Amino acid sequence: MKSDTTSRQIYARLLRYLRPYKLAIALSLLATAILAATEPMFPAMLKPVLDKGFVPEGGMEHPILIPLGIVGIFILRGIFNFLSSYGFSWISNRVIADIRAEMYAKMVRLPLGYFQANSSNIPLTKIAYDVNGVASAATSVVVTVLKDGLAVIGLFAWLIWLNWKLTLICVALIPAIAVVMRAFSGRLRKASRNAQISISNMVQVLQETANCNRVIKVFGGETQESARFFTINDEVRRQNMRQAVAAAATTPIVHVLASVAVAVVIYVAIMQSASGDSTVGSFVSFITAMLMLLSPLRHLADVNAPLQRGLAAAESVFQLLDEADETDQGQAVLTNVRGDLEFRDVCFRYPSAERPVLQNVSLAVPAGKTVALVGQSGGGKSTLAALVARFYNPDTGAVLLDGHDLQALTMHDLRRHIAYVSQDVLLFNDTVAANIAYGDMTGAPMEAIEAAARAANALDFIRALPDGFDTVIGENGNRLSGGQRQRLAIARAILKNAPILVLDEATSALDNESERVVQEALERLMAGRTTLVIAHRLSTVENADLIVVLANGKIVESGHHAELLGRNAAYAQLYRLQFSEAA
Repeated sequence: MKSDTTSRQIYARLLRYLRPYKLAIALSLLATAILAATEPMFPAMLKPVLDKGFVPEGGMEHPILIPLGIVGIFILRGIFNFLSSYGFSWISNRVIADIRAEMYAKMVRLPLGYFQANSSNIPLTKIAYDVNGVASAATSVVVTVLKDGLAVIGLFAWLIWLNWKLTLICVALIPAIAVVMRAFSGRLRKASRNAQISISNMVQVLQETANCNRVIKVFGGETQESARFFTINDEVRRQNMRQAVAAAATTPIVHVLASVAVAVVIYVAIMQSASGDSTVGSFVSFITAMLMLLSPLRHLADVNAPLQRGLAAAESVFQLLDEADETDQGQAVLTNVRGDLEFRDVCFRYPSAERPVLQNVSLAVPAGKTVALVGQSGGGKSTLAALVARFYNPDTGAVLLDGHDLQALTMHDLRRHIAYVSQDVLLFNDTVAANIAYGDMTGAPMEAIEAAARAANALDFIRALPDGFDTVIGENGNRLSGGQRQRLAIARAILKNAPILVLDEATSALDNESERVVQEALERLMAGRTTLVIAHRLSTVENADLIVVLANGKIVESGHHAELLGRNAAYAQLYRLQFSEAA
């Protein structure tokens, strides 16, 4: 369990999100304070009613004032209860929106390594679910403590004025309530953390079921996946019940303590009444105020559960917000980029890998030339290309663009000079036009978008869609074929018109006809650009200016297609192996 000091630090950090709404908070607090101040008025009115209203002579002069006063009090309470509830609900939802926006901004700035080290469901769960508990701790808890705390103070003041001796008996239960709340705080926080982890695991199972539904159906995995979901679903239930037990146990214990106090008060009041030290009106007013005191006391006791859940959620939220952004210490901005790339003695190893992925790789890619990276899987081809966009930074050595170390360039400036097309086409659930004119190209004229689509051999099938360029293509373009999705990605790269192009297995997942159409579009895209091609099908890179063979993170061979075949070494072996498999 976190220490009290840490809990205070977390809560103090959480309350900083309330600062932009000082005026709304002040008005809501004022409404809440007025609402709490009306709490002792009802029992105060009972005393004159009972002491003077039921005597035959010398009674109240204007008896109608008391019932009118009671109605007035509840009208006043209704108005300020609405203002208080609405105000804090408005603040709570603004805080949720602010935190979510900050978390999403952090998410898009996280390095690629974060998403490889963590399941994608972790940030999704934090942003979608955990932040709700944070808002509850930031606003609902404050409202409860203020409103019910002021009500308790007001009612206690009235009780002391009526009978200070009986009030001391009520005060005696406060330390006991504090002990109960402290005893259950640790269990609530731990159960809340475990519940958040369980929810995150459930989201992961749901994501995998949605993404792998074809595999589940073809391989008959329905029973297996149902059993897996049942296990995690039951774990969520058990963690929620642990929270419920810890929260529910607090209320009856507080009630038992309060009932003891009530019983003692009634006994002492009866003794005082017998000796003439108390009137009927004073006694009824005291009992009424004391019974009214139970509700705010119960609310104050119950506030511990959402507080602990909120602090656990805040820990989860702040874990994401405290993650390090992509390292970007570059200051330089390039203009008129030619596209000369150079890898100079580059070494790189993933954090969890046993051996380096790249070892002393040196390679020059002249501007406007096409260099193909080939070799067996795991040789380092994709990693080498990823260094160009600074998805990773080399451990040693350097990658240079037009003679400038990439580390010296700002991240955004570097990436605006790079276009990227991969085997796994990444599209958004938006229109065709929005997917082509994406990011820095948003707002591009329709003529330019159509020209890019035409160059990508995509214009005909786009015009055949129900709404043409305004057709929404579904999640990751699932309403399109593989070849169509690939051509949209190429159109996006064409519209960007960047001097450097990275093609990562861009045609390996296509059938022959789709590959032919896509390859034509790629050749148009590659013209005049510095191009790194990661190729599985060697037939697609036979015309490359330079073919580089990587194995175990090292360059083992490089040259033109015919030259490499003539050497009868690594490339020739790959070539013969691939075409023998095709035959």
